[in-house]
Amino acid sequence: MTRIDRRDFLIALTAMTLVVLSSNVLVQHPFTHWGMGDYLTWGAFSYPFSFLVTDLSNRRFGTKGARRVVYVGFVLAVMLSIVLATPRIAIASGAAFLVAQLLDISIFARLRDKAWWMPPFISSVISSGLDTAIFFSFAFYCGVVPGFGLTISETLGQAGIVDACIALPWINLAVADYGVKLALAAIAIAPYGAILALMRPRLQRHA
Repeated sequence: MTRIDRRDFLIALTAMTLVVLSSNVLVQHPFTHWGMGDYLTWGAFSYPFSFLVTDLSNRRFGTKGARRVVYVGFVLAVMLSIVLATPRIAIASGAAFLVAQLLDISIFARLRDKAWWMPPFISSVISSGLDTAIFFSFAFYCGVVPGFGLTISETLGQAGIVDACIALPWINLAVADYGVKLALAAIAIAPYGAILALMRPRLQRHA
């Protein structure tokens, strides 16, 4: 890896870590404006940009390099989130992040040769839906898990992790969160295209 490659990788890794870390903190705070406190958290507006970082990493470094950004970003973000957020949110975020981002990379790779806007938009729409479902069901569901007989808090307690469930209307939050992700997936096409245009000379040199 050249010095420029290392610099770009560090930029991508830093951006990914900051997006996920800030989202894990912001998701604990409802968006109370316009009566949306039961439907949105502040994290809904920051987390979708993780898919922008992943897609640009995929275009810049290829599938293998994008996975490295995801893996390293996953470790750093979870470690920092354990300090700044609750362990349950850190676990929920880590699991959702890893599964959804790897799916995003896979879908992007399959669509790489399509129209420039198609890979980031379609991969983000599909993978962010999975991310939303995993995160909100694990982070804020306080009842007994069907077929399991224990709550998530009780299960974590058996593993030595002290947890007090934050009782938020997680289904409402999940639906609204996904709506915001869809909107931002469309809005992010513009900055994706602008950054891609700046990257193209470098990509052509590496081709």
